[in-house]
Amino acid sequence: MSATLSALNGFRAASRAIDKYVFLRQLQHEDAGVFYRLLVNNAMEIMPYVYTPTVGEACQTYHTLPIAQQGVYITADDKGRVGEALRSRAPPSLANDLKVAVVTDGERILGLGDLGAGGMGIAEGKILLYSVCAGIRPNQCLPVCIDVGTDNKTLLEDPMYKGLRRERLRGREYDEVVEEFMSEMRSWQPRCLVQFEDFGNTNAFRILERYRHRQPCFNDDIQGTACIALAGVLSGLRATGADLTTQRILFYGAGEAGVGIGELIAMALEKRGMSHHDAINRCYFMDSKGLVCKQRLETPQTPRHALQPHKVTFAHNVEYQPDLLSAIDAIKPTVLIGVSTIHGAFDERVVRKMAALNPRPIIMPLSNPTSKAECTFEQAVTWTDGRAVFASGSPFPAMTYRGKTLHPAQANNAYVFPALGHAAVLAGAREVSDDAFLAAAEALSAMTTEAELAAGKLFPDFDSIREVSHDLTARVCELMERDGQGVKPAGVMDWKKYVDSQFWEPEPETPSKL
Repeated sequence: MSATLSALNGFRAASRAIDKYVFLRQLQHEDAGVFYRLLVNNAMEIMPYVYTPTVGEACQTYHTLPIAQQGVYITADDKGRVGEALRSRAPPSLANDLKVAVVTDGERILGLGDLGAGGMGIAEGKILLYSVCAGIRPNQCLPVCIDVGTDNKTLLEDPMYKGLRRERLRGREYDEVVEEFMSEMRSWQPRCLVQFEDFGNTNAFRILERYRHRQPCFNDDIQGTACIALAGVLSGLRATGADLTTQRILFYGAGEAGVGIGELIAMALEKRGMSHHDAINRCYFMDSKGLVCKQRLETPQTPRHALQPHKVTFAHNVEYQPDLLSAIDAIKPTVLIGVSTIHGAFDERVVRKMAALNPRPIIMPLSNPTSKAECTFEQAVTWTDGRAVFASGSPFPAMTYRGKTLHPAQANNAYVFPALGHAAVLAGAREVSDDAFLAAAEALSAMTTEAELAAGKLFPDFDSIREVSHDLTARVCELMERDGQGVKPAGVMDWKKYVDSQFWEPEPETPSKL
């Protein structure tokens, strides 16, 4: 029996999801060649156990798991010597030409909140996808966790917790740590792409805006989620036969993910001829205080109605609604997107209301992990009499409804962010623009066949992710060159051929001599 087949059997023999995660992490440490062959050849089966949803549980219990750390911690105590810490703590196997770093501060891990230094698990999970999906060599990828403390009292009181035992840095002190890290990354690895991952709302938007024009970087929670969500909506509209310009989109949740999706949808509408004002007015948001609207911009704002700055653009001149059902009645949305991390928020009344308003309602509970999903695939299908066009953030099983097998679409960021990151590296991009995410969404939405759409598949099978990523990488490279954000390397005539030449493959297994 080959080592890879033996490993696959061992993986399948583990009963609990977290045990499968530990098995894979131990395999990665002990035999990286077998580990990467296993992931590349069985992506659809194994990815949920190194990435979402299992990585959420792994981050919650990170410091109790019997696994070897793969990434680099930079802590608040490293201030003034971050560059030295980066270089000295980088794995010995790391290549001199680092391509990608996935960086988190652990404040908002998936829908689970502040997990402090346990956030290393999300950086280690995400970085794998650059190799498995988009063909960047594993030794050119680095996960980083910036540990600035945690406000999670459970962790601070846990004797097993290995992170800094203090409340999170805020304000100027926090910004100085991040600034030093980004400056040292530019100095150490000037061509390295930085992906921001699971920063809290108070920091995510402003950090992205501060650095996106200085060096190649993006925030996957804002821009990657927006890209895959827009691709899901566009693919869903292919299934319904409707046009994006006729849609009204209601978001339940108004954090970084939701607002990022709304802004990219507005860009897509402007591309189709709408004014910016009209495009923005097709997207509506609900937060914990009710419908985001102009009434809530009254001065002075009361805590009950206050709006954070990132929501103000979507505060439309509509009547305030206190809850989701009343908002659906008032707005009559055609698309309902969940980014609330509130399990069960799309209950039977909500889903049936969407079905009453639309022949084919598009329902997208995007919150991760599965325990935070606004509804399940089975619920969406049953409560709409099989008419829902569905995509979720976490995976759900296929089901048979009235004799027909239906497949849930998973709006997995892994379809887009590894390809975008690889494109930025290959094109030597100075920055990663929103146009790149829009182009990737448009391209991905066109890749599913009509037969796949009829079965509920809004995205290509994940087992074809390397082919999908190859195509998207080449297309985004072309866009970056066209827009003057990147250039072809010397001697390169064709982006597709160049991407193919740079696409890493795991070493083939040596045949047994027995």
